[in-house]
Order: sequence, then structure tokens, then C-alpha cells
Amino acid sequence: MSAEDSLGTKKDERQEKPAEKQPAEEQPAELTPEEKKAERIAWFYDNPMREFPLGSRILMGFIFSICGAFTKLVWPWTIENADRLWKAEGGQVIVMNHVSMLDPVVIVCAAWFHGRRVRTIYKSEFDKVPMASWLFARAGAIPVKRGTADLKAVRLAERALKRGEDLLIFPEGTRIRTDDQEVEIHGGFALIARLAKAPVVPVGIVGARDITPQGTHFKRLFWRVFLRVGEPLRFSDLKSKKSKEQTAEMETLAMERVYELRDALRAEHPKKH
Repeated sequence: MSAEDSLGTKKDERQEKPAEKQPAEEQPAELTPEEKKAERIAWFYDNPMREFPLGSRILMGFIFSICGAFTKLVWPWTIENADRLWKAEGGQVIVMNHVSMLDPVVIVCAAWFHGRRVRTIYKSEFDKVPMASWLFARAGAIPVKRGTADLKAVRLAERALKRGEDLLIFPEGTRIRTDDQEVEIHGGFALIARLAKAPVVPVGIVGARDITPQGTHFKRLFWRVFLRVGEPLRFSDLKSKKSKEQTAEMETLAMERVYELRDALRAEHPKKH
């Protein structure tokens, strides 16, 4: 056999040698219908409210218009010093006392009319009701797991503030139905504000608690409700300089201002709580 034949034979052997099998790439598992639904809802938590799908914006504009007009007529509400909310530059954390389901409606609807977008923080237990989860997401609300260090909710809220959206938080965590009800302040709002370098704006409300008298389901009609907006509180104005100490000082100061506003309104409107 010639050298050329030998080389040719070796070449043919190399050509005939079967290719090594490559390990098959793992295909990502297909999402279940429930996971797809959760993914669609989660999209609203972390995207600008002004960029929500047109259908969602039209729907929420309609709902906010109806709710705002209805509550303004049936329980005439007034927001004093409202320009401190509407004319603010950038996102702000709004904190207020919580006495009824009307509280967030007034702030969110009034803000919408003035071109502000307000996200509320709500307890994730509401997500067990599919319709509530669907609606809250399109209203811009962010769920938080109570009793835990919900860092995901903190980061979502921080990014919303940095986009220029406002955040409405009720540090009392639940509706306070009587003056002797035990109150536990949840101070996460100060941490969120510090991370986003946003001011904290205290708001006091009176009158809404009396719409449904204790022990009844009857609602008073044409019962006036009053809100008052305080001066924005900024971290740069605090005495403390260390981050942890600033957060604690803001928690205390903001709620002191909220209760001062509430008590001043009560003094001016003795029958309102």
C-alpha cells in the first residue's frame, strides 16, 4: 500500500468516526396557568404607572373618577394644605392615621385628579381573593407580607419613589376603631423613604371613623370628613446622622406629626374622630 493510500485510509476512518453526542440542553419548565397569572400581576408592581396598558389606565381612571365623585358627594371631604402633596417634586412617602376604608380612597382619587400617581401598601392576605389581587395591581398597590422583613416589597416601593410615584402607608397597620385600641406602629416607611432619599409627608384625618357608628352597619350620609397635610419631613433636617438612628428618629417624628394634625382637627371639629 502506498503512502497516499495509507493517508487516504486514515482520512476515511476519521470521517466515518461518529460524532460525540452533546448533552441535551435542559428546557425551562413551562409555567402553569397560575404562575403565568402571578407573573402578569407582578408586572404592575415594578413598572411606571403611567406606562400601564391603555386599557388598565382607562379602567382605573374611570374607577377613580366614580369613587372620588361619589365619596365627595356622600361624605364631603376636605384636604387642607393639599398643595403640599400635589406640587411636590419627585416621589414622597405619605403617612397617615387609619380609621376607615375611606382613608386611601380620598388620597388616591384626589391625587389622580391632580396628576399624581400614588401607590398604596396593602397586606398580602388580600391576594387570596383573585379579583382583589387583579384590581389592586392595576391601581398600583404593592402587597407586603406582614410580620416579616419583606425586602421585595421594600425594593419595589423604593424604585417607585425614585420614578417619581408617591407611596401611601398607614403605619398603624390596621383601622383604629376606638381611642383605647392598642396601636403598634410599623416603621418600615422610614426605611423605604431613607433608601429612596424621599421626604415623608404626615397627614391627619378625622370624621371617617364616625361614618359607621360602632356596633352598627348603618352608614351616616353627608357626614363631613377632614384631612390636613403637614410640612414634609426630610432626613437632611434630622438631628441624627447615622442611618439607623435617622430611620428611628423619622419613625417617631412622622407619627408625632400625624397625631398632632389629627388632634388639632379634633379640637376644631369636636364631634369628629
